[in-house]
Amino acid sequence: MSDSEVETVGAESRRAALTMVDAVLRRGQRFDALPAHGLAPSDEGLARAIAGEVFRHLTDLDALIDSATAQPLPGDAKARAVLRIALVQALVLGTPPHAAITTVLPLVMGGPKRLVHGVFGTLMRRGATLPEVPTLPEAVRARWGSAWSYTMLGDAARAIAAPPPLDVSLRHPEDDGGLGGEVIAPGQRRLPRGTPVTELPGYEDGKFWVQNLSAAIPARLLGPGNGRRVLDLCAAPGGKTMQLAAAGWQVTAVEQHAKRAERLRENLARTKLSADIVIADVMAWEPPAPFQAILLDAPCSATGILARHPDVIHRIGPKDIAALAGLQARMLARTAEWLTPNGVLVYATCSVEPEEGEQVIAASGLTVDPVGADELPDGIAPAPEGWVRILPAPARDGFFMARLKRP
Repeated sequence: MSDSEVETVGAESRRAALTMVDAVLRRGQRFDALPAHGLAPSDEGLARAIAGEVFRHLTDLDALIDSATAQPLPGDAKARAVLRIALVQALVLGTPPHAAITTVLPLVMGGPKRLVHGVFGTLMRRGATLPEVPTLPEAVRARWGSAWSYTMLGDAARAIAAPPPLDVSLRHPEDDGGLGGEVIAPGQRRLPRGTPVTELPGYEDGKFWVQNLSAAIPARLLGPGNGRRVLDLCAAPGGKTMQLAAAGWQVTAVEQHAKRAERLRENLARTKLSADIVIADVMAWEPPAPFQAILLDAPCSATGILARHPDVIHRIGPKDIAALAGLQARMLARTAEWLTPNGVLVYATCSVEPEEGEQVIAASGLTVDPVGADELPDGIAPAPEGWVRILPAPARDGFFMARLKRP
């Protein structure tokens, strides 16, 4: 195949990858919410793989590029963006260097084509490599180092080095349907990353759903339902709703977005579990009657799930965190009023930021119902204050959760 033919075959998926990276880094859009650009499924998959690895290795890719130029390129220069895409193909995805550069050159036609070709060639001749453990952005290192520790920074960097394994929750803890895998907690299994979920035994029969170990803990803190009423807020895609229904709760699930609510319906139908679904904004909706328990999985920065969504560490900053923390505080104050006397509310976020966890609870004035060590999986312990802080590590999402009681 000639160079021009290689360019024609590969350029569209690379162009889509470039557009995705730009949408995240310049416009702050969520990577997992970006459109498919009308590509064939295989081309879209390649585009998302390229862009995802750019986010995972962005700091180190930029360091390589800067090492091969007389002066650093501007952060938003097209040449830098195209070089990131070429380098991640050659150094992470195993694309032959010739194909990696040939398929991106159409993206800089009429522009810095010679610069891109020259920098890429220089790095390949040097035998350039990326570190096994990616370097976190400096702003993230400063923020998390101050809040936690430099040990945590190392764990977070190792977590982001590769997509995590596949964790699933079982509908019936004693029946894995032949699924196998590693037992990581009662009713939970861990399978190798890349496992095709829909091809696993028991999938069509609804015997499990995908759910990270950390994300499964908040619903467990409410215990068995025994027919009592529980409100699951911000419920989609439905992992916690299904947990609660399987544990015997009578669930009302509130979700603001109709498309996400449809996914929740599909998951409930597949697992043969039931819940009343309400499409509404929590800050505008009023329940018809109080609930004995509430699970508030609040909208947050999602910095705790950086291993699965590496774009988050490049698009979330202090202003975003402050705005989300304000929303969380208002949401918690509003929803706590919907509890019956002596009712229990579990507040949770998949965030590493103390502003979205410890500080929200400390300022809420609500009483913490301490979580016991026996309620948590091995390797996770409650904080002295009675809440649970899980910091990200390989194969483990970062999370915060607190169980609260209404007097």
